[in-house]
Amino acid sequence: MTTALTLVASAGDDGDRILTVTGEVDMGNAAEFSAALARELAAGAALTVDLTGVTYLDSAGIAALFDQAADHELRLTAPRLLDRVLRVSGLTQVAKVTIR
Repeated sequence: MTTALTLVASAGDDGDRILTVTGEVDMGNAAEFSAALARELAAGAALTVDLTGVTYLDSAGIAALFDQAADHELRLTAPRLLDRVLRVSGLTQVAKVTIR
């Protein structure tokens, strides 16, 4: 059973943007995820993407993160479940990644 994607944007205490993502990020909703990343990055210089509620992240979601990390400061907070895919994909080389 697929867990629906939810995206909640907020401002952190330091004024930077936070995008909290829950559910599954896959090719069926990667465009929505990418648009949310772009929208939040347009509102501030840096973005923390809280992936701790993500249970599945496929290559389309990884590509969306890479697209934004190329031109912006992107910080990812992720569950141990996503540690390997973030390391193997190389995202840890272009974004600050914290595993919780």
